[in-house]
Amino acid sequence: MGNSGLKQHYETAKKTGILNLSRCKLDEFPQKLRALAPSLRTLDLSENKFTTVPNEIGSFALLKQLNLSYNRLTALPDVLGSLEKLEVLNCSANQISSIPLSLENLKNLKQVNLSDNQIIEFPLAFCDLKHLDVLDLSKNRLTTVPDGVSSLRVTELNLNQNQIAIISEKLAKCPRLKTLRLEENCLQLSAIPMSLLKCSKVSVLALEGNLFEMKQFANLDGYSNYMERYTAVKKKMF
Repeated sequence: MGNSGLKQHYETAKKTGILNLSRCKLDEFPQKLRALAPSLRTLDLSENKFTTVPNEIGSFALLKQLNLSYNRLTALPDVLGSLEKLEVLNCSANQISSIPLSLENLKNLKQVNLSDNQIIEFPLAFCDLKHLDVLDLSKNRLTTVPDGVSSLRVTELNLNQNQIAIISEKLAKCPRLKTLRLEENCLQLSAIPMSLLKCSKVSVLALEGNLFEMKQFANLDGYSNYMERYTAVKKKMF
């Protein structure tokens, strides 16, 4: 995109609070972008060449939506946790290996997409966030769902295409979890917590592509409890 095109984007952003700089071959924050910090609500920097997010991002205090997907990021800065109005964070398709604990300060988050990264440990920073509905951690390198997830308040958790072999029984305690995606992991049938079937709120449990046949799953103790919830939800849809 030429300078004239960028200039038009900045002029529009001053009026709307929305700036789309996707596919602009950027590898660092343009100077003019910094001037929009006091007013910007939506910032799309997807499909560029960023390897780091500069600390200046912390000054964009009104940001509600931030898209950093399809860049070359290996980490996120701690200062991202100061964007307290942020509702949607998309950092998919990068090379991020860990998530800063400061993100626990993002009390208004509703959707987080961290799919297709290199995350090794489950990011517990997202637990206790009351408004977080969807957390997408698919296509990472997770091996364990730890005890700390019991306070995760999402309605949908996507863990497809990881290397998960261990799931804590405490996942069943998630107060709002209804859709749990665990397709294409390393789960043995014995790794499925009975509490998830018997006494959780999960009504959609996707398990295809693990180390057992789905017909074996149907023979588990508690499967009938799960199917009651599944069927009840399906009925509401029609």
